[in-house]
Amino acid sequence: MAFEFTAKILDITSKSRSIIMNKDDAKKLRMNINDRVKVITKSGKETVCLLDITSTFISPGEIGVFYNISEDLEIKNGDRVIIELAPSPASIRFIKKKMDGRNLSKEEFKIIVSDIVNGTLSDLEILAFVLSQKFLGMDMDEIEFLTRAMAETGDILKFDEPVYDKHSIGGVPGNKVSLLIVPIVAAAGLLIPKTSSRAITSPSGTADTMEVLAPVEFDAEELKRLAIKTRGVIVWGGALNLAPADDIIIRVEHPLSIDPKPQMMASIMSKKIAVGVNFLVLDIPVGKGAKIENINDGRKFARQMVELGERVDIKVECGITYADQPVGHAVGPTLEAKEALEALLGKGPTSLIEKSTALAGILLEMAGKATRGAGQDLAKKILYSGKAHKKMLEIIEAQGGDPKITPEKIPLAANSITIESPADGYVTRVSNSSINQIARIAGAPFDKTAGLILHRKVGYKVKKGDPLLTIYAENESKLTTAHSYAIANPPVTVEGMLLQRISENV
Repeated sequence: MAFEFTAKILDITSKSRSIIMNKDDAKKLRMNINDRVKVITKSGKETVCLLDITSTFISPGEIGVFYNISEDLEIKNGDRVIIELAPSPASIRFIKKKMDGRNLSKEEFKIIVSDIVNGTLSDLEILAFVLSQKFLGMDMDEIEFLTRAMAETGDILKFDEPVYDKHSIGGVPGNKVSLLIVPIVAAAGLLIPKTSSRAITSPSGTADTMEVLAPVEFDAEELKRLAIKTRGVIVWGGALNLAPADDIIIRVEHPLSIDPKPQMMASIMSKKIAVGVNFLVLDIPVGKGAKIENINDGRKFARQMVELGERVDIKVECGITYADQPVGHAVGPTLEAKEALEALLGKGPTSLIEKSTALAGILLEMAGKATRGAGQDLAKKILYSGKAHKKMLEIIEAQGGDPKITPEKIPLAANSITIESPADGYVTRVSNSSINQIARIAGAPFDKTAGLILHRKVGYKVKKGDPLLTIYAENESKLTTAHSYAIANPPVTVEGMLLQRISENV
């Protein structure tokens, strides 16, 4: 049955496709929150939306229409629209099928992904799809089907030469290596248009960190132009319409900090297909608190990614990297950007430089720029010659940032607090999970200057009162909460040579 309403255009753009109805109208029409309704204009345009209900700012007889939907339907304030219940899409049935543990076909994945992109599915329904992957898994055929469906629902770039890329599965704090790898590889003459996600489980994604130095939101044609001009870019993939389902799913995953392996694999490879990547080095951090905690699981995942690459015509090599503690000392967008620039000037921490040049070296070997085993030496030569720093400044300028930026010009947060060593001894443990949580509580990645500096890492000798950790935050309340969490969940363990004393029972 169809009902006529007056459109009230809301000056709000919603990430989900929803309209808002007064609760009295909803009760009279027996409609409920998250019901699917079809919105039909007098000119015949139509779309399916999810229903929200309010008792305040939408009056009976009105329908609240978000700005983005009004633009799509070409309707104005006061226009009359028809509202009718819409049937549940087939994708709901396929999600339930996956939740029952049954495999989905290529066509079923296409329909689910298309409905995610079109806004047909609610966040709750998308989350059900993601959780089915987490708890029930997918076989390699399903992962390939999901990967291709995600790539094919957006734009796909084509370049006239081989395209190189690096990607990390994440999970280790401070992993700002892309800000070194991209300029090293680009300075060697290779094409590396790096698209990155924002943070899912970490205090800063590559896009969050790069955004401190330059804008990261470009459309596909701008990305292509910039990449050809500078040989390398570091941009956010969510603004490109490349595998657009990926960023919608990431938004749904973010509150729970989940990233199931099948979805992670499809996310990585769909973006690479969309950017036209031919050669990919995949960073797989392995260690306590990382997404993969032991090397055997790391090897298994690497083999799966190599196989997925073969299925979609991308040459993949994987680097299993150390992840028992953060890469470098800085965690959080601004602090990581500052440390990356220092490393490009040859002054950064050893762990950051070693990891970055090792992974860049693999790409240089894949391209034939160096023989097998000699790639890291070439990457270090490019770094220490200053060519990578010069290239990074070119990239920053091309993306609209300040080409004269220096580490000293990057501002720190207004508030900070330092945690000191309680005793003489050695740092015996650093907790990645505690580091991540402290930085996120402090406001990262949304507050760009929030985060922390880890002054002492495993193996460091310390004296009582030496600084172990400095937490930064714009908001004093967030700083206090982050500090309290750090005291209750120590991110750094200091022990002396005497681990325990045992005497007779008392």
